[in-house]
Amino acid sequence: MLAEINLEGLEFFAYHGVYSEERKIGNKYGVDISITANVAESALTDDLAKTIDYEILYKIIKETVEMPTKLLETIAKRIIERILAEISEVISAKVSVAKFNPPVGGICQKAKVTMEKRR
Repeated sequence: MLAEINLEGLEFFAYHGVYSEERKIGNKYGVDISITANVAESALTDDLAKTIDYEILYKIIKETVEMPTKLLETIAKRIIERILAEISEVISAKVSVAKFNPPVGGICQKAKVTMEKRR
């Protein structure tokens, strides 16, 4: 049995960007993640140890977002790769990473990159 599991609206403060000033002052970032996983055993047994622990997902995302990079694409790729490497039940992962108020020369609430990968 497959399930789609989502964590939405995660927010972090981090130091990313192409410009050195961005990496000095930091900014707010948002992450949404959707994973597909086999949950047949956990649905039958009601056992957290047999499914995806949301706290572990959050920890992976938080640690990855806190690593300074230049590009949102790099953050998204690292999140997906860690999840697929560390959680064997995950079949696919789709992640969106957003930077709030990006320096684009005008009003822009956020810039967002979405990536997806299957095992």
